[in-house]
Order: sequence, then structure tokens, then C-alpha cells
Amino acid sequence: MTPDESVRRRSGSSVRLLVVYTTRLEECHAFYSSLGLTFVPEKHGRGPRHYAAVLSDGCVMELYPATSPERATGRMRLGLALDAPPSSALRPNDDGTYTDPDGRTVDVVNWGNNPEDG
Repeated sequence: MTPDESVRRRSGSSVRLLVVYTTRLEECHAFYSSLGLTFVPEKHGRGPRHYAAVLSDGCVMELYPATSPERATGRMRLGLALDAPPSSALRPNDDGTYTDPDGRTVDVVNWGNNPEDG
């Protein structure tokens, strides 16, 4: 059993919503879209315009504008299992990860594979 399998079996939980607050909404939208995520613009009532993508496991990832740098999502490392390789316009870091416009590290794996298959 791999560590990933052990965690899945132990927790019985999943992430349903991930919201990233950013002062660089359009740049983050372009970056994550280049990774292959498909976002739709949304606006609820008087709330701000933002972007939402439903990932293959049903988790919703949203990009929201931060009203100030202090309200932006800070340092975070994301791991995404993608259906296809990221855009060739994106250049990975030396360790194979990517860095979003706000400096967050993004690991990408499994393109073309089912995430359950590793």
C-alpha cells in the first residue's frame, strides 16, 4: 500500500471546496487555466466576480479577489492531478513544480491517468 492509499483509506474524507484569495485574480486565472483547469466566471448577488472550476473528483476550486494583500491566501502548496500535461507556455521549476503568480507552489501529476491509479 502506498502512502497515498493509506491516507485515503484512513481518513474517509475529501476536500469539497478550495478557495484561493488573490490580489492577482486575472493572472491566477490564466495560470491555473494553463494547467488545464476550466473555470467559469461567477458572481452571486452583491459578491465579487470570481472564477470556479469543478475538478474531476467533484472538488470546487474558486479564485476570489482579495480586498487587500492581508486578505490574500498566503503560502500554500497545492497538488493537482491533471488530465493532460500543462501548457508548454508554462515552465516548471527545477524540482518539477510550478509557481503561481502569488508564489504558491503547485505540484502536477497523473496527466492522462485516473488519479486513483497513481
